[in-house]
Amino acid sequence: MHDIEPHHLWRDNYIASEDRRSPHFGRIYDEFTFSNRIYNYYIHPQWDEFGSATLYAKILYVDYEERTAIIELIGEWNDCLSNDVLFLKQNIADSLTREGISKFVLIMDHVLNFHGSDDCYYEEWYEDIMDNEGYIYMLNLQEHVFREMQKTGLDVYVRLDLSLQLPNWRAYSPKGLIGEIEAWSTPQVRRLF
Repeated sequence: MHDIEPHHLWRDNYIASEDRRSPHFGRIYDEFTFSNRIYNYYIHPQWDEFGSATLYAKILYVDYEERTAIIELIGEWNDCLSNDVLFLKQNIADSLTREGISKFVLIMDHVLNFHGSDDCYYEEWYEDIMDNEGYIYMLNLQEHVFREMQKTGLDVYVRLDLSLQLPNWRAYSPKGLIGEIEAWSTPQVRRLF
């Protein structure tokens, strides 16, 4: 797991640690010290902690004019034991929402498990952004993660779809990726939100 780095080719477009409006502004990374772990496995030091013991994130891109954010995640999403959605919402999403962000793309390639609880914080996040034509997409869900999320009822608040798979998402520009996702699912978004 220590070899899995967050996507870094968009650093010419955005760096969260250099964005004064980012919750990770001023963060300094030590490329040689591996201190964060998911269970017994060290992860790459570029991943940002946000309160969860098993889920880490990287804010890859934020566009304040377009009100969009792309966040890559790694680990186990566990709402049952540690309420990871609470940490994600309070320590990342709320900070970005206060800055006008209402459209979130969560890249889920490296989310290996999901353990659901209730949907309260998903509902709250949805309510925070719905007035601004907001959305929460989950891109590249693994099938077992998708099934667990769907069983928990998250598809009412979060755009879940197994066909929303873009394994080559890294080849897109940030705006290109957002455009591709929005073009792909515009009819469904209108129906959900």
